[in-house]
Amino acid sequence: MVDRILSGRIAIAWVVVALLPVSLVAQADNQAPEGFQALFNGKDLSGWYGLKTEDPRIFQALPAKKQEARIEKAIEETPKFWRVEEGEIVNDGKGPFLTYEKPFRDYELWIDYRTVAKADSGVYLKETPQVQIWDTTEAGGKWNIGADKGSGGLWNNTPGSNGRDPLVLADKPFGEWNRLRIVQVGAKTWVWLNGQLVVNAASMENYWGRDLPLVNQGRIQLQTHGGEIRWKNIFAREIPSAEANDMLANSLSEGFESIFDGKSFAGWKGPTDNYEIVDGGIRCKPGKGGTIYTENEYADFVARLEFKLPSGGNNGLAIRYPGQGDTAYVGMCELQVLDSEHPKYAKLDARQYHGSAYGMQAAHRGYLRPTGEWNFQEVTVKGPRIIVELNGSVILDCDVSQMNEFMADTPHPGKDRDRGYFGLAGHSDPVEFRNLKIKKLDSNAKLAPAAGKTP
Repeated sequence: MVDRILSGRIAIAWVVVALLPVSLVAQADNQAPEGFQALFNGKDLSGWYGLKTEDPRIFQALPAKKQEARIEKAIEETPKFWRVEEGEIVNDGKGPFLTYEKPFRDYELWIDYRTVAKADSGVYLKETPQVQIWDTTEAGGKWNIGADKGSGGLWNNTPGSNGRDPLVLADKPFGEWNRLRIVQVGAKTWVWLNGQLVVNAASMENYWGRDLPLVNQGRIQLQTHGGEIRWKNIFAREIPSAEANDMLANSLSEGFESIFDGKSFAGWKGPTDNYEIVDGGIRCKPGKGGTIYTENEYADFVARLEFKLPSGGNNGLAIRYPGQGDTAYVGMCELQVLDSEHPKYAKLDARQYHGSAYGMQAAHRGYLRPTGEWNFQEVTVKGPRIIVELNGSVILDCDVSQMNEFMADTPHPGKDRDRGYFGLAGHSDPVEFRNLKIKKLDSNAKLAPAAGKTP
């Protein structure tokens, strides 16, 4: 994915119309602007309770009754640490984190805060740390860990990675209110502080397990740590999939070129008669298939596309395909495109589900949109490494040169290919693709370390 390529050059051009900053003029306190819901009513802590911070997968794995019991106890304990004064949520720096009851998947969040000297706080997204809030003064004593760079960064990301430190220092002086505007699609995150873009399309790392993507959905938490902080004007809106896909497609988009004109198979080879063009996209004809592929070969590249699966749909992306044969074996790999949660696929090998390097490396599951909706996928291929980002979350990051155990003990002789065609590997189902684009990577480009690896 683009934001994982060579930190040190972060594009800050902003081209997504849907994400152009909306008015930051203060409306009446705690009155949601059009299209948003107020998460705080300005009167009491309805919908909120204090919970300890932990991996959200632990809570989600609990039986429903145990979850309910935890929340009931949390609601009882919350007033010991959190209160409402004159339309503001107040905490003195102690106790559990204030948690909103509803989880969010793709969303936009506004939140105003005011803090004091020496305080250290933040906003947990999907119950994961965090959008950082600092005392940015030298007297605050934390310049050695980044406070001098300002608030709004994803401080728990790997040092040096995109988003870890804010692009600009945008904090207001103590005593003044600051406004955060946060957009998160999957793990892909944008942050504005006081109207200035401080995080641009950065992938938020999973603090609870660096080798795992963020949970698909999770709750918002307000951190308490070290001093008084006050909050108000907490508004959110859920982002529909079409808008989310547009955000992902247009983020850090410099250098991408279209490989499908939406009208013809110009620039493509293979059994194109087995496919049809429908509403500007490519669709495999029912009962047909085979691998169609670009006329141009690619060595290292980033591909972006949207796809839509019918119920039980099966297809694949041909990576460094030689132009003939089964790309899963003679190409570098086939990246599965599959309705993974359909009952008929319940007993597949893990290396056959969506996003997997077929037969070699399993992708993380649970990040597809509902069947029938368009998904956005980005694939980065650099040397032997493949990264698959689905709907804003990295579901595969592997080095195929290290693979020596294969499904059914069937070898993959093409896995070490260093160039080839990009294509679609149809398997008889009417899977659709559109907005296919590729960016060639310079041979000297370097990728950021895989999640969980030391830079």
